[in-house]
Amino acid sequence: MPTFLGKQLAEWCGGVWEPACPERVDGVSNDTRTLSRGNLYFALTGKNFDGHEFLQAAFDKGACGAVVKKDLKIDYSAGQLLKVDDPEKALRDIAAAYRIHVGAEIIAVTGSAGKSTVKEMTARVLSSALLTASTRGNWNNSIGLPLSLLSMDKSTKVGVFELGMNHPGEIEGLCKIIRPDWGIITNVGPVHIEFFGSVEAIANEKASLLKNVPKDGMVVLCSDGGFFELFKSLSTAKVITISAGNNADYRCIRIDHVKNEAVINEKKTGDNFVYRTVLPGVHNVINAMFAIAVGRAHGVEWNQIRAALESYVPLPMRWEQQEVRGIKVINDAYNANPLSMRVAIQTFGEQKVDGDKWLVLGGMLELGEKEFDEHFSLGEFIGGKNWAGIVAVGRLGEFIAQGIERGGFDKSLLFMCRDNDEAGRLIAGKVKQGDAIFLKASRGMHLEEILEKL
Repeated sequence: MPTFLGKQLAEWCGGVWEPACPERVDGVSNDTRTLSRGNLYFALTGKNFDGHEFLQAAFDKGACGAVVKKDLKIDYSAGQLLKVDDPEKALRDIAAAYRIHVGAEIIAVTGSAGKSTVKEMTARVLSSALLTASTRGNWNNSIGLPLSLLSMDKSTKVGVFELGMNHPGEIEGLCKIIRPDWGIITNVGPVHIEFFGSVEAIANEKASLLKNVPKDGMVVLCSDGGFFELFKSLSTAKVITISAGNNADYRCIRIDHVKNEAVINEKKTGDNFVYRTVLPGVHNVINAMFAIAVGRAHGVEWNQIRAALESYVPLPMRWEQQEVRGIKVINDAYNANPLSMRVAIQTFGEQKVDGDKWLVLGGMLELGEKEFDEHFSLGEFIGGKNWAGIVAVGRLGEFIAQGIERGGFDKSLLFMCRDNDEAGRLIAGKVKQGDAIFLKASRGMHLEEILEKL
C-alpha cells in the first residue's frame, strides 16, 4: 500500500480535517474486517449498510482517520475525521487525482466475458518487464476501481485495470476516474441485458471506453466479434487486431489439443510464437492474444511472454480444477452469462477424461425479460450433445431443463434439483472415479456449495 499525506488527500477531495490532519496515511480501506493499522477508513453507505456505524471498529483496529459525511452530527473524539459531502465521491476524486499523480500508463479492460482473465494475463506479461499494477481481484466498479488505483505503488510504470458495468453510463464514469491510455474490449454478449434492453445497447456502453482513449493511445480488438467494425470506427487511437484465424496483427494459426499448445503469428515480424496453453478452449487463446499484443507493444520479449502465460494461475472459480475422491471437478461457477456458458460448456465437452462427463448448471442472472428465452436456448444447445447426465438447479435451472428436453436429450439422464444441497447429494450418488463434473452459474447461485457434498 502506498503512503499519502493527509493534507494532500483533503486537497484532492475538497474535504476538511477535524480536529486535526494526520501527517501520514498508510493506504485506504472501506472494510473494517480487512483494515490495517494506519489506513484511512472510508465510511461508505449502501442500501443495507452505513459505514459510519463502524467508525469505532475502524479506530480500534488502528485507522489513522476516517472519511465521513460533513452534514452528520458525529460526536467523536477517538480519531481524525475528513469531512466531505459524500465519502464515495471523495473516494473517486482521490483515486482520480492519484492516477494523475503517479502518471503510470493505464490499460483499461472491459467486455461481457473474459475481462478478468485478460486483465490477469496482460498484467502478468507486462510485469515480466515493467513494474505493473492491476485490479485487485474483481474490484471493477465505482468503489472497487478507486480502491485498486489507490493500492498502486507510486513507482508503477503501467497499470492494468478492469472496468465492469451493469447499468448505462457506468463505463463513462469509470473512465473519468482512470483516464485510460489503452483500451481493450474482449467481446459483447447479452450480459446484464435486464438493464440495457438489447445487445446493441451493451455494445454502445462498452464503446464508451474507446471514446475515452486519446488519439496517441492504443486499442486492442478481436476482429472476429460482431461489433468489431463499430468499435474500430469509434476509436481515434491506433487499433491492434487479434483473431482466432482471420487476417490480423496477431492471428492464431494452430491449436494442438493433444500437446496443449497454441501457435500465434505476429504479422509485423512474421514470427510464429508457440506456447503451452494453461487454460483450454479457443476463447482462452484469444484471451492470451490480448495479453500478447499489449506485451509486444511494450517491448516484452517472446521468452518473457511465454514464461508469463505458461505460469498463469486462474483466479478462483474460473476453470478451477481439483480432484475429489478420484473425480475431476471443474469449478467455473464464479459467474455466468449466455456467452460464457456456451463457450465453457463447449470447451468442457472437448476435454478428454477417463470416465463420463456431468454438467451441473444453475441460473444466469440479470437477463430481465429475456430470462426464459436465454435459459431455454442454452438448454437446446446443451441437449444436442452427449453427456452422462445433467443436473439443473433452481427455478432458472428449470428453464434450462425445458430447453434440454427440446434439444432431444434423454430425459432419464436429466435431473432437476430445488437447491444446491439437493444437487450436491444427487451428483455425489451418481458419479464414479474417473468421471468429470463441470459447475457453472451466476455468482448469486453459489453453485460451489455443491462441492461440500462430494
